[in-house]
Amino acid sequence: MDLELIFVDDGSRDQSYNLLEEFQSRHPEAIKLVKLTKNFGQTPATQAGLQHATGDCIGVISADLQEPCEMFIEMIKVWTEGAKFVIGERQIREELWWHRKVSGIYWSLIRRHAFSDFPDMGYDFCLLDRQVVDDINKINEKNSSIFVLIYWFGYKAVRIPITRKIREKGSSQWRLLTKIRFTLDTLIGFTYLPSRFITVMSLSASVVAMFFLLFLLYRWYITGAAPAGWMTVVGLLLILGSLILFSLGIISEYLLRILDESRKRPAYVLEKIVVGRSNE
Repeated sequence: MDLELIFVDDGSRDQSYNLLEEFQSRHPEAIKLVKLTKNFGQTPATQAGLQHATGDCIGVISADLQEPCEMFIEMIKVWTEGAKFVIGERQIREELWWHRKVSGIYWSLIRRHAFSDFPDMGYDFCLLDRQVVDDINKINEKNSSIFVLIYWFGYKAVRIPITRKIREKGSSQWRLLTKIRFTLDTLIGFTYLPSRFITVMSLSASVVAMFFLLFLLYRWYITGAAPAGWMTVVGLLLILGSLILFSLGIISEYLLRILDESRKRPAYVLEKIVVGRSNE
C-alpha cells in the first residue's frame, strides 16, 4: 500500500517548516509539503491538504498529536470494509476543565441547532474516502468549519472511540476570541438560529410593548393617572433602540460573509509545494 504524507504549514513562525524540509529531503517519495503564505486558519489549511492529496483514502489529523495517530490502522480496516467516512470519536478529553467547558458549549450548539447526532465532543480526526474528498474539493466556502461541512454531506459516519490527550508541547492558537468567532461562523453557516433569533426577539418585544401600552391605558382609564413622562419614553426608546442595533449587528455578520463570497478571493494562498525532489 502506497503512503503519502502531506504536511500543511499554516504560516508557522518557528522552525517547523525547516524540520519538515529536512525530513522531506530524506523521504521525497512519501512526503509532500504544502506551505501557505500566512496563517489562514484550520479550515483553509485542511482544505489545502485535501486538495493536494491523491490517495484513495485520506486521513486528517492535527499536528499537535492530541489524537492517537496509531488509530489510523483501525480506520483503514473499517474503510476497506466499505466505510466512506470514519471518525475518531472523543470519549475522554484530558484537558483543562475550562477548555472542555468552552468546547462543550460549541459542540452542544451544533447538536441542538444543526445535527442532532453530531459527536458529543466533536471531532477533527477522521478518515475520508476519495469520493468524500472529491465532494469537499468542489466547495470553496470561507468562514466555515471544515469538519461540520464534512458532516453536512450526509455520509454515514463510522465512529471509533478515542481519547484526546493533553497537549504536551507548544501552545494552542485557539484563543477565546477565536473560538467565539468560529462559533459564530458555524452558527451562521449551518443553522438559521441568528436570523430566527431576530424574528423571535422582534415578536417578543412587540408583545411586551403591546401589553405595556394596554396597562398604561387601563391605568389612565381607571385611576386617571397619566403615565410617567420622559422616563417612560426614554426607557422604551433605549430598549427598542438596543434591539434594533443588535438586530442590525446580526444582519451585518451575514452581509460580511456575503461580501467575502462575492469577492471570490481564495480561501488560502500557496507559497510553495515541495514534492519529490523539486518545488512547485
